[in-house]
Amino acid sequence: MAALALGLLATHLPASAAIWDSVPDEQLKALDLSRDASPKELFDSLSKRYRAELTKGKLAKYWEPIPMDMYLAPTLFYKPPAEPAIEAKREDCVGCHTAVTHGWVKSWEKSVHANLDQIRALPDSDARAYKKGVIVEVEDNLRSQGLLAQGQPLKDVQCTDCHMGVGVAGGNHAKDLRMPDRTVCGTCHVRQFAEAESERDTLVWPQKQWAQGHPSHTVDYIANVETATWAALQQREVAASCTMCHTNQTKCDNCHTRHEFSTVEARKPEACATCHNGVDHNEFEQFMYSKHGTVYQTLGASWDWNIRLADQFASKNGQTAPTCQTCHFEFKGQYTHNVVRKVRWGFLPFKNIADNLDDPWFKDRKEAWVGTCSQCHSPRFATNYLTMMDDGIKAGTNLVEDTRKVVQKLYDDQLLVGQKTNRPPLRAPEKDEPGGFSSLFFADRNQTTVVDRTFAEMWEQHVARYMKGLEHVNPGGWTYSHGWSDLIKDQAIINEQDTVLREKAALELRVNKLEGAKSGAKTSSFDNAPGGLLAGLTIDPLFAGGTLAMLGGGLLVGGWAGRRRRPGGDEHAER
Repeated sequence: MAALALGLLATHLPASAAIWDSVPDEQLKALDLSRDASPKELFDSLSKRYRAELTKGKLAKYWEPIPMDMYLAPTLFYKPPAEPAIEAKREDCVGCHTAVTHGWVKSWEKSVHANLDQIRALPDSDARAYKKGVIVEVEDNLRSQGLLAQGQPLKDVQCTDCHMGVGVAGGNHAKDLRMPDRTVCGTCHVRQFAEAESERDTLVWPQKQWAQGHPSHTVDYIANVETATWAALQQREVAASCTMCHTNQTKCDNCHTRHEFSTVEARKPEACATCHNGVDHNEFEQFMYSKHGTVYQTLGASWDWNIRLADQFASKNGQTAPTCQTCHFEFKGQYTHNVVRKVRWGFLPFKNIADNLDDPWFKDRKEAWVGTCSQCHSPRFATNYLTMMDDGIKAGTNLVEDTRKVVQKLYDDQLLVGQKTNRPPLRAPEKDEPGGFSSLFFADRNQTTVVDRTFAEMWEQHVARYMKGLEHVNPGGWTYSHGWSDLIKDQAIINEQDTVLREKAALELRVNKLEGAKSGAKTSSFDNAPGGLLAGLTIDPLFAGGTLAMLGGGLLVGGWAGRRRRPGGDEHAER
């Protein structure tokens, strides 16, 4: 049985001193490494690239970090606390922190890090026995890097190993303390580090729908800081909310929380829920309301979560329905930390994705999904559902694109409320565009109109939720409760506003002609400019049509009264 436990690990590890087969060829090519490279060579190459590409981004001059950022991107911003300025020894940490932050200590004491010998002593019948092979792998990685002597076992993983350096005896608390990033975890867990980092190498869109590696965990921080709206926000505490989820690139504890780093936690859907929820990426809610989620919620307590993902479906006490992890970690029968090997639609359903689903790149990934689903369903069922899903997403994408044309034409014709008079420029680096992402976060005067806001919600939130409902098989997630009905509402509001604004413009043009004929001067009576008939008037979209009707009626009544007052006017003729 011991051989079997270590053999489970060997499915990821070919010959000794060779790179694991779970590390894709695309990554080795990008790093200019061969399969016979050592763990040290792989780690050094990964770390060098990681640090080179983790920056403040191309919009760095527009924003400055706040104190919280040192915890969200420690590689860039972390500074040790000035106090206590002591020389801390390896054995001192637990004693002090039991008194000041006992929660940390309690979590660590329950972790594998603190109990390596207990893991080594597990019987092979224990579901956790595979971790014995993981410990051996970690020891080999450390020996390859010169951090563990040949023949010396790893005793435990203490505070100083992560917060000062692997194997160090101690250091100055005010100078040497570090907040771990991905490379710190990757020092021991080279394979997992490489798998996760390979997302940037394997996600190469055939028609450049997204930049290479996007969207993925491994570039989520740089994607965040290079978003113009995020960089333009002056309220940095508001921007921090985005950053708190865009930190998989910067550290590893989003999925297995410090200081227990529990694989049981990381295997459950709730581990994903902190970030994968809400108005534009509600994967957790969609999953929980699906039949998959129903089985998880009703029967999941009876599953043995210590069983590793690769063995869950085959084990007697394993899962009987999929979770986020069993679907997204799997690729052609192998489970790794690269969770984008089957990505087809990305984070938003772009038209240039919908138009290219017949490309071999998309077809291959669809077939990989059929393989995943076929663990529980027939290939025919899986294929039929995925085809229905694609067709549904394309229908939603078409709604968005049809509406985009209406919004763009209003903008091009300068008919949005206040566009000529009361639409100040956005704070750099953001630039004005109709219904842009900025419409969700800025509203100085008419920077954001009802049309802008409605369309921003349509393309960034509602069609995303619609897509997620289809992808996660939640019937209420794409048609009625949310999804299609939301998109139709957005389209209806924008079409009505298009009619209202164009009728207003036509009426203004007629008034200008009448006024011009009377005075010989061109006026703008219905503009929102000072002195215009609409000066200071805010038109609610629901009442705009009625307002214009009343104004039009008022003009007719006023004209009739004027005719009656004119001496010798038509009033006498009509008597």
